[in-house]
Amino acid sequence: MGRLFGTDGVRGIANTEISCELATKMGRAVATVLRENTGNKKLRILIGTDTRISADMLSCALSAGFCSAGCDVLLLGVVPTPAVAFLVKKYGYDAGVMISASHNTFEYNGIKIFLSDGYKLPDETEDKVEAIILDGMTTPVIKTGSEIGTVNYGGNAVDDYIRHIEKTAVSRFYGMKIAVDCANGSASVTAKELFGRLGAECTVINSAPDGINVNDACGSTHIENIQEFVRKNGFDIGFSFDGDADRLLCVDSDGTLVDGDKIIAVCAKDMKKRKKLSSDTAVVTVMSNMGLIRFFEKNGIKYELTKVGDRYVLEKMLEKGYNIGGEQSGHIIFSEYAATGDGQLTAVMLLNVIKTAGRTIKELADEIEIYPQVLKNVRVSSLGKLRLSEDEEIKIAIKQAEQELSSEGRVLVRASGTEPLVRIMLEGKDSSKIERLSELIAQVIRERLI
Repeated sequence: MGRLFGTDGVRGIANTEISCELATKMGRAVATVLRENTGNKKLRILIGTDTRISADMLSCALSAGFCSAGCDVLLLGVVPTPAVAFLVKKYGYDAGVMISASHNTFEYNGIKIFLSDGYKLPDETEDKVEAIILDGMTTPVIKTGSEIGTVNYGGNAVDDYIRHIEKTAVSRFYGMKIAVDCANGSASVTAKELFGRLGAECTVINSAPDGINVNDACGSTHIENIQEFVRKNGFDIGFSFDGDADRLLCVDSDGTLVDGDKIIAVCAKDMKKRKKLSSDTAVVTVMSNMGLIRFFEKNGIKYELTKVGDRYVLEKMLEKGYNIGGEQSGHIIFSEYAATGDGQLTAVMLLNVIKTAGRTIKELADEIEIYPQVLKNVRVSSLGKLRLSEDEEIKIAIKQAEQELSSEGRVLVRASGTEPLVRIMLEGKDSSKIERLSELIAQVIRERLI
């Protein structure tokens, strides 16, 4: 990836790595690059945020950058990331920006940029923006006098987005008892209203954001909250979102996790049955469980594998015309309705299957046998992260683990696209073996990449 942009925009510690100065420069740089394709017209940009304390600071700085480059800005306030992707197209704006660090805790923030069609910036556009900010390759546009941009506020954004998701429901979900963990994030402003309109009995938890509690021991990174809440209170299903509500994890009535792999499996099988699965194919990543692949093969569903990152899933979907794809983490894209991952849309798609099939989520998800999997995150230095693919000792440790697992498992070691972490995934039939081997690899990485 680039020097500023990772797999999901620009991200870092707010007011240090993601500073006001950087945000202002980014506004000017993005405006400069977009003008290359739109001539000299006055660009219109919309900006949404999640609930973290640094959102207002960065929103103001980014707005200043855009306005100084002659762009008019519409501030949406707190909305889910997929709302920005949807509304930029619906409102006819030239670009949309989401200020969020997704599943990270409050001290982080980030900037995600969408073009007028709702899709994220392509690599070549990111490269041009980086060249302006870091290398001064092009002088950014600066306007004066009457050409300076203005800022306005979008009061209907939340309702417009909710109505969009509401329209994707095949029927009302009367009689369904749903629990929702909003992660004290963007779903706090949408989930209760959305599922209530759809007729479900909806109870929300972690929906009182205070600027610092986003993703704090809650949401999709702490699935144990919704698991316990569902078990104790007799809900039919539980949904857990991350800070900007672009991913979804689910639990059944027993509190058992239904992750992104299982959600994709359930929805893809239903789509194939209804002859709605494009080319009978789903797009998943190399992190997807071997059990998902076996389920696809058993049910006549073809699949394509991509690198980790919803941008790569989407690229493959657009290239081949596929209409479902996603990640184990819960980033799932239904391209008929959205240009990016959308947790609340995914929840409605899942409820549609439950409703039409007349089966519980437990019954549907139990059809997929998930292989034991160990995931470890090892914190490394920024330079160490860059050396991962070149270190011979790490290569040897990985090869030894692969040889021991043989055909009964696999090893995947990769650098995070957004954090100074190396992610280790081992999968196999013997859970104790993969735990032991994953720790051996982790120890070598700790020693070599500090």
